[in-house]
Amino acid sequence: MTVRHEAPSTEAGEALEVWIDQDLCTGDGICAQYAPEVFELDIDGLAYVKSSDDELLQDPGATTPVPLPLLRDVVDSAKECPGDCIHVRRVSDRVEVYGPDAD
Repeated sequence: MTVRHEAPSTEAGEALEVWIDQDLCTGDGICAQYAPEVFELDIDGLAYVKSSDDELLQDPGATTPVPLPLLRDVVDSAKECPGDCIHVRRVSDRVEVYGPDAD
């Protein structure tokens, strides 16, 4: 049996996911300080997202669900990131809602 991890919904009912553009990452680690359950610095000095089972996702553009209890921490990470490399988007239509490409 396959168990699928669903992305939690925001208060508006929208599931969100987050990814990091490593080409823009400055390696400051602010994201890992705000939300260590979601972000981690790797040996290369760059930040990556982690899966729900704590696995570092190193493929370019890899996404992970934003757990609702950590939404504020993930959003703060995106806002404070000096590299503007953290992208939070709706799962349903892939529209960025927080990060450098958000409207």
